[in-house]
Amino acid sequence: MATVVLVPGACHGGWWFEPLVRRLGELGHHARAVTLAGVSERADELTGRVTLESHVAETVELVKATAAEQVVLVGHSYAGCVISGVADQVPERVGALLYLDAFVPEDGDSCWTMTNDEQRRWYIDGAGRTGLAVDPLPFFDSRATPHPLATLLQRSRLSGAWRSVPVKHYAAAAAPEWWAQSPFVPTTERLRGDPDWTVHDLPIGHNVLVNGPELVLEKILPLT
Repeated sequence: MATVVLVPGACHGGWWFEPLVRRLGELGHHARAVTLAGVSERADELTGRVTLESHVAETVELVKATAAEQVVLVGHSYAGCVISGVADQVPERVGALLYLDAFVPEDGDSCWTMTNDEQRRWYIDGAGRTGLAVDPLPFFDSRATPHPLATLLQRSRLSGAWRSVPVKHYAAAAAPEWWAQSPFVPTTERLRGDPDWTVHDLPIGHNVLVNGPELVLEKILPLT
């Protein structure tokens, strides 16, 4: 059975994936939901030194520490930048990548450069209170906490080794009301034309677990 490592998006901790971790466990898979430094129960670690690079580094160490030869890496939203960085550093340890309505960076890209103007306004206005972290949006889960601003601004450093991961899937949140404003539409359409990728359209919004874990689970299981 495969080990699945799940990395949540901005402002969310590993708790966001708990329903999915539970279902994977019931099916005999080992699943680990990550809380990144500076967020949620690790909010006391928030400093100016928490960057995209440090989030990648800590997740690389987690992957190296797993007993499994290879893992399935799953990343939501911001975490697409994290799992891309991890796969670039240890591609031999990654059997499959699944991006859940997430950024898929090229070398030199950042969340800031890849997103739309509405999201950029959130980064700026949301960081106005502390100058260090972006406050959660009002409709986020009540458990959400501020997210380190530097992780959204720092550019990805990718050699291209991540492309050697043999299985790469992208699950786009394609509910019409979200699709009309989604910053991930350009990414989805770019990957849809790439033969190295399998793209799925999910009939839901950006919070891909809002309808329960089963819809996401059915995209993970074929990768294990």
